[in-house]
Amino acid sequence: MSIPRPEHRPHIKAAATDPYERGVARGEQLREGIPAAIEVYDRLFALGGITAAQVREDAERALEAIGRFRPAAHAEITGIAKGAGAEEWRVAALNARTEILARSVAVPPGECTTIVRRDGASGTFGVQTWDWHVELNGMWHTLESRGGAHDVVGLTENGILGKMGVNSAGLALHFNILGHVDDGIGGIPVHVLAAIVLEEAGSVAEAVEIIRGAPLASSGSLALFDERDAVLLDMSPVGIFEMRPENGTLLRTNHFLTPTPATGEKTWLYQPDSGERYDFVRDRLARRQPPTTVDELADFLVTGAGEPPVTCLPDPDLPLGQRWASLATVTLEPATRTARILDGTPADIGVRDWRVLTAG
Repeated sequence: MSIPRPEHRPHIKAAATDPYERGVARGEQLREGIPAAIEVYDRLFALGGITAAQVREDAERALEAIGRFRPAAHAEITGIAKGAGAEEWRVAALNARTEILARSVAVPPGECTTIVRRDGASGTFGVQTWDWHVELNGMWHTLESRGGAHDVVGLTENGILGKMGVNSAGLALHFNILGHVDDGIGGIPVHVLAAIVLEEAGSVAEAVEIIRGAPLASSGSLALFDERDAVLLDMSPVGIFEMRPENGTLLRTNHFLTPTPATGEKTWLYQPDSGERYDFVRDRLARRQPPTTVDELADFLVTGAGEPPVTCLPDPDLPLGQRWASLATVTLEPATRTARILDGTPADIGVRDWRVLTAG
């Protein structure tokens, strides 16, 4: 099945020192895109057995937690809703979609694969696939946000504050979802936390400090790297656990890599797929010459028939909620404050053009 691509992928620009005004600018540019995303997520929530009342309650609880932790992030969400002409709790539900879907009995989360390379001669750079429901392929955009503590460029979904990106201080962030039996609502949604980190942190150390100070009620993984440092986090309701590069490399799929959160992992969500992708890429990294450029690194994510689906194509015979696709491929380079976003899978590299964004 080919992946439907919008004729013109939106690029959203917002520049204001007031986070509410930045939100309004974002919402105004997505007046059609945000309602479309809400409609698809409503279908996914309902498919997962989550009632509309539960969605609203969860969204409002998430918004309260955001407001207590970072009023500026709350204000930006409020601004997005205002600009888009949407109810505030609806935009809050988009930002908390990972946490709300953790209730689901029928809709497993998507899968992603991330590699970060720390090379003494070539610096630090990263690549990942963003794998999600193919029905949402028209609901994401590239982002250029300026006016906060640091400017940010990257990729996110309609109405959601942040996801993958790099900031003007040279901090880069890749994002993967994990699953723990204690996941729920009541903390900072992981997508909102990613946006806060990119706006506020000037280094890996500052990013880890922000994350350790955040109330977390759900799981995820952030790969954080700057020109000098790199760390991979297992984040969960039972704690935050750090991993440093092994042989100059950080590798992440969608399972916990440290023992404490792994004991409570929702293994039925991702396994055996996550482990198979992890082992495949790790073996490929061990057998090949170490990549010295981000383009060489991206090639490690290209897979085909008979191989674990690092390059993920949707199965047209599967129903809504089970049609996974690599919607985008993202590379990040802290030294140049550059994010490159490919509207396609790793196999499309060289066929499609990268969208190149610079935060510095």
